[in-house]
Amino acid sequence: MQDQPDLQQRIRTFLEMVKFSHTIFALPFALMAAMLAADGLPSLWKIIWIIIAMAGARTGAMGANRLLDAELDARNPRTKDRALPAGLIETRQALALTVVSYLVFILATAMLNSFCFYLAPYVIMILTAYSLAKRYTVYTHYILGLCLGLAPVGAWIAVTGSLALTPLILGFAVGCWVCGFDLLYSLQDIEFDQAEGLKSLPASIGVENTLALARKLHLGMLGALFLVWLFSGSLGWLFFLALIVVAALLHYEHELLSPTDLSKIDMAFFTINGYISITIFVVAAIDILAG
Repeated sequence: MQDQPDLQQRIRTFLEMVKFSHTIFALPFALMAAMLAADGLPSLWKIIWIIIAMAGARTGAMGANRLLDAELDARNPRTKDRALPAGLIETRQALALTVVSYLVFILATAMLNSFCFYLAPYVIMILTAYSLAKRYTVYTHYILGLCLGLAPVGAWIAVTGSLALTPLILGFAVGCWVCGFDLLYSLQDIEFDQAEGLKSLPASIGVENTLALARKLHLGMLGALFLVWLFSGSLGWLFFLALIVVAALLHYEHELLSPTDLSKIDMAFFTINGYISITIFVVAAIDILAG
């Protein structure tokens, strides 16, 4: 009976290492794009393989990030207790998880269509490049936005086998949103990044300018979502009202933080943004199915 609790704890450790709970950020937008592409519910087969592809890509990307950042994480007081630097997971185990996850992603794209399969290696390169970017450019946060912005684009391609303007605008919205809240989250590491010589916008432009930039990016998200509503043909007034709710949530997120008080970053990062992604997906699904 002792093995079962040990197994459960190990699974929890792996899930925590790859921040599996953060799937709530991109997956709802991917499913929304799939429904827009199908103008209703895609086949169950498509939905299952889209979810598997998302899980594989994200887990692989997070595994690569943890491996490449292991030494930095060990020196950072905020991250020194993560699974790899704390010795809870061995390097070879994390590497195996990363490789297997990327292989699962490639398999899932092959099951969806040839276009997805052709794009899969390029997606893996972009996802993995994010983990190295902070050593070379201050625009790492934009690369993360690109990574998650690919989710709705990929889901659209998975359903239709082609590309269109709507998923690109939706991907841009997700990219602005993610880049904005990643800037806020990175405020915790300004001193560490400066001491280690790592490149990040918060470390370069300061807290006040970072907060202002994040607001502009989130305004960009709202503008792009408005265009999705305007041009999609499948979203009605309920979605437009949801955008007002999302605007209020984003305003509240920014009100939680100030140049002199960053104590509520975790709430601003995870809780509020989780509400935003779920709200947009649920309302979009209702609108699409009702139409």
